Amino acid sequence: MSDRLVSPRVGEADQAIETSLRPRSLDEYIGQEKIKANLHIFLEAARARGDALEHVLLYGPPGLGKTTLANIIAAEMQVNIRTTSGPAIEHQGDLAAILTNMRKGDVLFIDEIHRLSRVVEEALYPAMEDFVWDMIVGKGPTARSLRLSLQKFTIIGATTRMAMLSSPLRDRFGVIYRLDFYDDAAINQIVLRSARILGVEIEPEGAAEIARRSRGTPRVANRLLRRVRDYAQVMADGVITREVAMQALERLEVDHLGLDESDRAILRAIVEKFDGGPVGIETIAAATNEDADTVMDVYEPYLLQLGFIARTPRGRVATRLAYGHLGIEPRSEQGRLL
Repeated sequence: MSDRLVSPRVGEADQAIETSLRPRSLDEYIGQEKIKANLHIFLEAARARGDALEHVLLYGPPGLGKTTLANIIAAEMQVNIRTTSGPAIEHQGDLAAILTNMRKGDVLFIDEIHRLSRVVEEALYPAMEDFVWDMIVGKGPTARSLRLSLQKFTIIGATTRMAMLSSPLRDRFGVIYRLDFYDDAAINQIVLRSARILGVEIEPEGAAEIARRSRGTPRVANRLLRRVRDYAQVMADGVITREVAMQALERLEVDHLGLDESDRAILRAIVEKFDGGPVGIETIAAATNEDADTVMDVYEPYLLQLGFIARTPRGRVATRLAYGHLGIEPRSEQGRLL
């Protein structure tokens, strides 16, 4: 999925450039204003007490800045950050090795925290709540329980699937925030900031055109900026104007709303193969040769945001807006259209 131009997931080619474009402080971070304002208060209070920040849970679609915020929190607290992911922590011993080496106030960032195994998750509860690690030493009749004290630390969890997080784990986070898609004004600022860092000459109208097609996602905006920069360098005079941005993005098949051919294929499948729905995610995935989780995590959030599809108890339904975008006239007997 990361090879799609408008994919919100990070690809290998994005890793290095993303790091250079990431803001380093809350003041540099653009968008998510309510979250920033509250985090500023929590961080200042924790610093004043000389205490670790409460555990933080960030959720929402990929590419909106959860990893960036985790790194900013650690930087603002002036502590170290360890980064891992739910699938990478396979055994309790893996987690124990990380936690026992953390210093006071350090941050452990767990991406895809909803994919922690149940055994690892249950071992994490006392560590998060009481900052202790319980372990069994020995086997059989000679086995005994040993409790190790841990330094007070902060776990920052990130997930795209909040519903898959168990209640006991979710309840142990003191700070929980959903990151939403960015508006055009915020994305426009991000494009201009990234252009300055990359040394790209860009006109305000060119930045606005890229922002408009960036799906409200900073990662997508930065990727589109780099591709339009290449086009401007080869096909124009190196300056990104509105016309240059439009020509480049049309060649890349990213339309005025930021949809690519894969998005349109999903909409066409619902509209043409299943008469507009309702149809289940698994069926949509099979019809488009995609993974069901990818359809749900990557495609669906933005299509829902645009109002092109709707969730119903029986499945997904294409709306009149989707028909209009595809240039297809809805059949009059389709009274279920929204």
